[in-house]
Amino acid sequence: MRTRMRTRTHAWPGPRSRMTAKRALDLVLGSALLALTAPLLAAAALTLAAQRPPGCVLTRSTRIGLAGHPFALRSLGTRRLRLDVLSRLPHVVRGDLSLVGPEPLTPDHERAGTPTETGARHWRQELRPGLTGLAQVRSRSTMPWDEPALLDQHYAEHHWLGLDLAILAEAVYTPLRATLRGLTHRGKAHLSDTDHRRRGYSAAE
Repeated sequence: MRTRMRTRTHAWPGPRSRMTAKRALDLVLGSALLALTAPLLAAAALTLAAQRPPGCVLTRSTRIGLAGHPFALRSLGTRRLRLDVLSRLPHVVRGDLSLVGPEPLTPDHERAGTPTETGARHWRQELRPGLTGLAQVRSRSTMPWDEPALLDQHYAEHHWLGLDLAILAEAVYTPLRATLRGLTHRGKAHLSDTDHRRRGYSAAE
């Protein structure tokens, strides 16, 4: 009696199925942030639904993700308190986005570009685009080399878990500092050196 040997063909695990430290961070931290912000996002969605016509609560646009696969990016149609960014957390948990990564490009932006940018687009397909990234946290810098495309490429070439955590910390700290600064200075008088002078006063006197 001959035993027929069956050969199974195993599909090579794609990039989505590989569990790396980066992906584990996305799942754990992304799920925790989504649970914490869900009530705020729900309240914002209800407020927008009451103020806007049907279908205008969420914005929808096609972006290019890992391995060049397109996906529909959905965001709340508001930038108040960065709720548009936080509303993309389901994409992080699902695997369309990473917490940190290059900017998610539209198909038109992905196809366009100068010759020097075209060669750099291969690395974009090897990384999930990010909820935030090096280009976003450095966007207010005045350094001449801080162009978004160059910063995204630098991140792709040098990224590691420690860099992701540093970028996340900066992404939280910068808007929080701006908010606290605004609350601190709200209601205070901002007088110039001439505001207190009597009417008719002249510096030439």
